[in-house]
Amino acid sequence: MPHRLPEPGPLIAVAVAAAIGAAPVVLLAALAAADAISVDAAALVSLALFLCGGVFGWLWRRDIARLTAALKAAEAGGPTPTLPLFPPLRRIAEAAGRLAAGLRARGAEAAANAAAAVRIVDRLPEALCVLGADARPLVLNPAARALLGEDGADLAALLRNPGLRGALERALAGQGTQTAEVTLPVPVERELLATLILLDPPLPDGGRLVLVLSDRTRERRLEQMRADFVANASHELRTPLASLIGFIETLRGPAAEDREAQARFLPIMADQAARMGRLIEDLLSLSRIELMEHTPPTAEVDLAVLARRSAEALAPRLAARRMRLELSIEPGLPTVTGDADQLAQVLANLLDNAVKYGREGGRIELTLRRDGPDGQKGRRRAGVAVSVTDDGPGIPRLHLPRLTERFYRVDAARSRAVGGTGLGLAIVKHIVNRHRGLLEIESEEGKGSTFTVWLPAAQGAATLEPAQPAGA
Repeated sequence: MPHRLPEPGPLIAVAVAAAIGAAPVVLLAALAAADAISVDAAALVSLALFLCGGVFGWLWRRDIARLTAALKAAEAGGPTPTLPLFPPLRRIAEAAGRLAAGLRARGAEAAANAAAAVRIVDRLPEALCVLGADARPLVLNPAARALLGEDGADLAALLRNPGLRGALERALAGQGTQTAEVTLPVPVERELLATLILLDPPLPDGGRLVLVLSDRTRERRLEQMRADFVANASHELRTPLASLIGFIETLRGPAAEDREAQARFLPIMADQAARMGRLIEDLLSLSRIELMEHTPPTAEVDLAVLARRSAEALAPRLAARRMRLELSIEPGLPTVTGDADQLAQVLANLLDNAVKYGREGGRIELTLRRDGPDGQKGRRRAGVAVSVTDDGPGIPRLHLPRLTERFYRVDAARSRAVGGTGLGLAIVKHIVNRHRGLLEIESEEGKGSTFTVWLPAAQGAATLEPAQPAGA
């Protein structure tokens, strides 16, 4: 007999316990009063509710497991997947995804910054080392490896310096940044300024100190050259000045009325005064050139014209020494960017040296030719090479590297005897440097010398075709 729905009346509350995840949940159901429904029906409803709670709990645990796996994947650097979750868990997953994406972005930014820092350190011109507390090198940039060896082996020789050792101990003791001037004896002696910086806290690899080595070899040599220059200039001026003072005192005293002494002394005094004048003029010229050395010239200069003028001006001196000049100019030479007065001085100084130190009755060659790019010699573009060759006694090889130093002379007595100031080639070098050119010296004892100046062609002039010979 079918049941009919009861009339509304008292209700019976049925509670079913279920576990959703780790939290217990109570499911409530309102049942009709006992007099309106049978006990069997109540049991069936309770069972249904229990099964629903179990299924719901299983689904909840499954979604939590999925979410946990996804978060672990995101933690390992993978993307956060989109999961079909219950709305509360979906909101948690979305928030976790945003957090993971932010962490990945910050991690990528930190990695990029670290890589940039490594690139910057690798490109530093100074040698940089990270040292442990025992002064063992842990990290070396390329400049440090070039200076100290691939594994920093030469650092041990450097640390034997008492000054550097003391600076290292003071830095480790927390006494601030320390500096010390040291000499690295191997493989080539260098003057270095060492700076030590304490890392606090230490790096994860045990790095405790940063050591920066700045090469001061060139600066020290320049300081020494400057001191030598002042000493040499003083000496060069003092010698003719002392000679002049001595002759003047003689002529004012014992030889005041001695015509023969006057006739003998006055030419010598004139020579000494002229020597002083040449020296002062060369010093002033060198000073002016050095001031302009970092400002490249902008005018276009025809070296062939300058060479012909220089050859004409040299004629009287060539005749006095019974020498001949052979001038060879390649047709169609390009112009160069330069200062005409300074380039004329280069030619004059080189030809002057050839006349002074060439063989009397000998030959001087002045040659101008095209000279294109040459990677081995540092010529990166087309240009003009000017060579002056003499057939004098030549120069010993050991003197060649120092010929352009101020007041450096291979034979000091002979140089003074022929009126040299010791500054001619120094002036040539600085002028060539200003013109972004090159100076090459070739010499062999008994076979003469060749001085070659290479100058880059003016912009747009390097591609000029050689001029055709007349009548071609």
